[in-house]
Amino acid sequence: MTNPIDAALDELADEFELLGDWEERYRYVIELGKELAPLTDAERSEENKVRGCASQVWLVTEPQADGTLQFRGDSDAHIVSGLVAIMLRLYSGRSPADIVAFDAKAALDRLGLSGALSSQRSNGLKSMVARIQRDAQEALSARG
Repeated sequence: MTNPIDAALDELADEFELLGDWEERYRYVIELGKELAPLTDAERSEENKVRGCASQVWLVTEPQADGTLQFRGDSDAHIVSGLVAIMLRLYSGRSPADIVAFDAKAALDRLGLSGALSSQRSNGLKSMVARIQRDAQEALSARG
């Protein structure tokens, strides 16, 4: 059985493929970021801040009754908000086991993000993934 995150990745990869050059892809990533649901002032807390990002990034993890994890997030930078939106599309609504099993580095390589982002943004993206995976691991351990 394939990981449902792979299906979301396939869909994103297809969308990126249609866009062609990176200028168009950046515009698309920024558009995705504009579609994020806004976080409340209370959610823009130190506790929800993702460490290791040059921009301000907040990530809210909400365990659901069915055992999946719902993620919401935002950033103060347009391109980073778009990267948050991509992470949410991949990970939100998934089981902790699927999140932990997913190869995020391969996914970012497949989308071409690893090579297209500055090292600061790449590190920030890795920090977001690490935070999502840590929260998923904690959810798994709590069930355990």
